[in-house]
Order: sequence, then C-alpha cells, then structure tokens
Amino acid sequence: MTGTLPYARVLAAVAALLTFVVLPSSPAPALAGPQTPASYTNPLAERRADAQIHRHTDGYYYFTATVPEYDRIVLRRATTLQGLSTAPETVIWTKHATGEMGAHIWAPEIHFIDGKWYVYFAAGRSDDIWKIRMYVLESSAANPLTGGWTEKGRIATPMDSFALDATTFVVGGIRYLSWAQKDPAVATNSNVYLARMANPWTLSGTPTRLTVPTYPWETAGFKVNEGPALIEHAGKVFLSYSAAATDSNYCLGLLSASASGDLLDPAAWTKSPTPVFTTNTATGQYGPGHNSFTTSEDGRSDVLVYHDRGYKDITGDPLDDPNRRTRIQKLYWNTDGTPNFGIPVADGAAPHRLASVNHPDHHVRHRQFRGRLDPDVTNLADSQFRTVPGLAGNGTVSLESANFPGSYLRERNGEVVLEKNDGSAAFKSSATFRPRTGLTDTAGVSYESYGAPGRFLRHRDFLLYVEPVATTSAEADATFRLE
Repeated sequence: MTGTLPYARVLAAVAALLTFVVLPSSPAPALAGPQTPASYTNPLAERRADAQIHRHTDGYYYFTATVPEYDRIVLRRATTLQGLSTAPETVIWTKHATGEMGAHIWAPEIHFIDGKWYVYFAAGRSDDIWKIRMYVLESSAANPLTGGWTEKGRIATPMDSFALDATTFVVGGIRYLSWAQKDPAVATNSNVYLARMANPWTLSGTPTRLTVPTYPWETAGFKVNEGPALIEHAGKVFLSYSAAATDSNYCLGLLSASASGDLLDPAAWTKSPTPVFTTNTATGQYGPGHNSFTTSEDGRSDVLVYHDRGYKDITGDPLDDPNRRTRIQKLYWNTDGTPNFGIPVADGAAPHRLASVNHPDHHVRHRQFRGRLDPDVTNLADSQFRTVPGLAGNGTVSLESANFPGSYLRERNGEVVLEKNDGSAAFKSSATFRPRTGLTDTAGVSYESYGAPGRFLRHRDFLLYVEPVATTSAEADATFRLE
C-alpha cells in the first residue's frame, strides 16, 4: 500500500496539501481536480476593524482597515493572505486638521477601476465629528503604497445625512455603489442603499433602499444595517451587511438576487430572516461583522474577511474599544448555491473539511457526537476540523472539532466518536493519527491510528470506524481530500 511510504515523504505530501500556488486571477472559478485547502491562522491583524482585502492582477493582496485612532488610512500588501499579517504598513492619507475629513476616518476600501486606484472611506468634520459622509481618493500609481493620492471629494447622495461604508462592484457590466445611510424620515440609525455610478466618485440616477433594520437581531442596541459587501456565485448575487450595535450583538445579514435581474428593484432581493454569521461563545468570537470577500491564492476558494473581538464585555462605548481584529476563513457554498458562512472559528489554525474520495459530495462530520459521512452539511461547523499536533505527540495529528473546541475525533470500540479530551493517555492515543499519503489518491490523505497501527479512519455504510483496510474499496473508504 502507499501507506508504507517513508514518514518524511508522507509529511511533505501532507504539507503540500496545506500550501498555495499564487495565481493572478481574481474570481474563484470551478476547477477540475483536487481542491487545495485554504490554510490560515487567526487573527490576521490586531486592532484593525472594517477590513477589506483586494486581490489585484499584479499578484498582490492589498489590505486596508479602520485604525482605532480613526485618524488615517493605511495600506499593506503581500503575495499571500497570511503574509498580510506581517507585511509592513504604509500610511497613505491622514485626516485634515480642520473642516471636512477631519475626524472619524472609518471603513476604507481600495478598488482598481479603469486603470486607477480608488479608496472609499467615511469621515466626519473636525468641528462636527458625527457629520459623517463618504469620500474618495484616487491614485494612478502602479503601486498604491508608494504613489500619490488626489482627493476626489465627497460622494453626493440625494439625502445630505449620516452616510458611510461605501463599496463598489460590477454586475452585468454595470458599476454600482452600495453604502449605509440614515434617512431622517425612517426611525433607524442606518439603512443600506444601492445606485449606479457615472464615474468612480459620482452616483447616477436615483438610489434604491435595499434593507431597513426590522428584525430583533438587526435592532439590538441600535437599529443598524451597514457595511454591505457583494459576492457573485452561480448566477446569483449575495449582499452581506452588518447589523445591530458594534458590541457582541454585531452580526451579518444577507440579501440575495438573480445576477440577471434588476438590482435597483427592491423586490428583486430576498432578505434572510435570520443572521448568517453571529457571536460564538464556544470559539470565543464576539460581534463578527463588517466583512468583505476575497479569494484564495490558488483561485479555488472564496474567503470571508471580517472583524470581531476575543471577548464579550466592553467598558463604555464599543467604538472606543480598540481591540477589534481582522480575521479570515474559507467561505463555503451549499448545494443550492447559497453561501454558508459557518461560525467564526477559534483563534489559531483555521479548520478544514474532509471530503471522501469515493463520495466527493460527502464530508466527515459529527452528528449526535457520532462520526459519520454526510452530503450537504448545512450546519457547516459539524463538518469542520482543525488538524492539530497529535495529542500523543511524535509527529502525529489529531482532528479537533471546530464548534466544540477541545473535543476530538477518537476511536472507541472501533467506532469513531467526538469526545472532549479528558487528558488520559488512553484518550490521547485513541484520538491520534499518523497522516499518510492517500491510499487511493496521492493528492489526498489517509489517517492511520496511532494506538492501533495498521488500522485507518474510514467510512463504512456512511459511519466512521477505525479498521483494517484490506481491499481497494476499503482503501478508498479511508482516503479523504482536505477542503
């Protein structure tokens, strides 16, 4: 069997599964062959909120975010997403000393449009810090970190009121701007709007109001819909937005529409009645929101970018708390074509899914704490596991549950179950595996039991066991691909 390869070669093969090939394309196309998993460590950047990452055709990711001092716009770039964590940061613009753009510099986004760079941001006045409006910077430099920037001025909207969180995108060849704004005639703090653009700093036509906060989860603390971000997939467009106060109540909602429909018609959009991404006390993540989307280095995976805090209790105004941090994790797609955000994963290495090679639409998951193989696991975190250093050591691995941190897949009387680590030697041995090159697919991985050498993690009748694999069929049952 290929499971007898020298161990150093096996570890190298597994490591190859956790690396990326940097490609310059920005969409995430459906590609043939095994999928290279996205491997990230969170948080990506401390004290950086409202994060946005733009993947450009020059092979770089460009990262910008709100700084807690609310006084400047920063950029960093790297050829990998994880590289942004340690990339040097450049201040490209600083708030005015007086008048407009003199306070509350919030939520910058960088976009490349018609051969030039544009940064959209919100700012208040030095003499009226809550008179927040949207503004645009422009640069014709190839490298936006080193080029000069021209102030294109304020984005004029029909209502001269509190406005922020501008983002721009193209659907069906039409460029749009979406943003959040307060309507004095509506008893909310902000709603989400959409309009066509005449140029990168000017609206065209009458804006459409897409969503008003009405659900309890949208009105907790404050009545807020803000921070829109768009992603397109399988003929549909999805506009995520942030809701509620910026404490642990902060969360993501979702609008959806046909990509070929009239996006300026509010009736073309469907609003989810429940949030799609929320605080998770088990993983220690609070108030996830103000997201954006990018793609993995190999172009195969969509990636969710967002901020949250690592604690719930905040003293005073949440806007005065500086510790929102940028995080990234893979965005998955349900079989019906809708995005599955899952849960904000725990700090540290991000989890993966294990897809069966002989049932590629089935994934390893736990249900009622029994390990099994199922298709279309919409409770995504049930099918996500962190590959961590083996509890029994010696270059091994263990598979830790994403939604039950501290619990691991382990063998008990031949069956695979999910249980909390009790610290015993017996538990550690039964929850530890030696990763092997996939028994029937060298791009995959198989897991040989540490405590029972020669036995492998495998599925049989869609339940998971640790058993010998004496046939080609059984070897296939014991081979998985990381996603």
